[in-house]
Amino acid sequence: MNTRVLTGITTTGTPHLGNYAGAIRPSIQASTRSDVDAFYFLADYHALIKCDDPQRIARSRLEIAATWLAAGLDPERVTFYRQSDIPEIPELCWMLSCVTPKGLMNRAHAYKAAVDQNVAKNTDEDDGVTMGLFSYPVLMAADILMFNAQKVPVGRDQIQHLEMARDIAQRFNHLYGRGEELFVLPEVQIDDEVATLPGLDGRKMSKSYDNTIPLFEGGSKAMRAAVKRIVTDSRGPGEPKDAENSHLFTLYRAFATPEQSAAFRKALEEGLAWGEAKEQLCERIDAELGPMRDRYEDFIARPQRIEEILQAGAEKARRLSVPFIERLREAVGLRRSTSVGAGADSGVASKPRGRAARFVSFRDDDGRFRFRLLSGEGDQLLLSEPFDDPKAAGAAIKALQQPGALAQLACTRENAVQVQLEGRVLASYPVQRAADIEAALESLNKG
Repeated sequence: MNTRVLTGITTTGTPHLGNYAGAIRPSIQASTRSDVDAFYFLADYHALIKCDDPQRIARSRLEIAATWLAAGLDPERVTFYRQSDIPEIPELCWMLSCVTPKGLMNRAHAYKAAVDQNVAKNTDEDDGVTMGLFSYPVLMAADILMFNAQKVPVGRDQIQHLEMARDIAQRFNHLYGRGEELFVLPEVQIDDEVATLPGLDGRKMSKSYDNTIPLFEGGSKAMRAAVKRIVTDSRGPGEPKDAENSHLFTLYRAFATPEQSAAFRKALEEGLAWGEAKEQLCERIDAELGPMRDRYEDFIARPQRIEEILQAGAEKARRLSVPFIERLREAVGLRRSTSVGAGADSGVASKPRGRAARFVSFRDDDGRFRFRLLSGEGDQLLLSEPFDDPKAAGAAIKALQQPGALAQLACTRENAVQVQLEGRVLASYPVQRAADIEAALESLNKG
């Protein structure tokens, strides 16, 4: 059975060498696997959150599409589309917004960072905060859940958004699934082996630091000019270089075989001049990117060809999204009038569906596992201690779901309640919250 993997690319800039090594190249390599059903999309709705320059967004959509195609993405093998060409995504975003607690969005890193910056400047906490920025995780959830992606490769800064997507999906399933899982719960995919390239000054290559090496823009000449500006130490020709701590060597290694890297390291340690080392780096980069650069220029010169590919990808994607959104409309009650009439004629009154408490499992930034007990409104009632093993976290949840669990497992320590299982503390909470937690667990047992 194939695993569906989904990756979004925000259209707010021109790809650089770091984007290629860290995201584009590994994603394209993964898409060639026979057990992967790959979805790649241009996240142009997300771009509107960060950029209000229409020309920049339009140009970025063209350049990013051309980059991925030139780098070897096969539109026949994958589903490659623009987010804005799938109208079912914003419709799903609204459905998800209607079940997403505001408290969940309050905890989003991007929003909290914006608030912290405003507080530091002594301005209103929400100054400059748009609803796009605030509810960004809901749109990201819609991107993922629209196609029921099972794996989503993200950087560590995006793990929280994946956990939010899972939480939103679970809530929607509970409210409207009627025993059926409408949404697959996506899993985060972190690849620690993927290269993070240093920029010209040694910091992570980023447009924010203005230290990037262009990928295709400006051709080989622009790339070589940037490489010449890479900061090196003062050791001259003939003096041994510290290859392992050299930004130049890190870049070379990202485009070379192990044998080539070993030879380059040896040459540096034997005194290779920095100027000659930079020339060898340029040759190594050009060996991989030269043919791609020619294809890129060809795509840029023929934007209609890119448009045809993206429209074909959108048609392929909508063969899934159109019937699925109809299914979701039916689930939430936006069914056709004939369906409503048929239900009414049966004489059976539908039972109102209440909101129930639930457990939500997630993975911490340090790789360990926790779970939350959330109220029906999405408020956090209990947060577990971290577990090294997800099975241990699952066993703790199962223990708490047993009738009368707190009576057996909880003990009061001053103003706090500790929940223990086999001598281990699972969670602690204030005494004043005990009644809410007991009620939540009782509702789970009744369910």
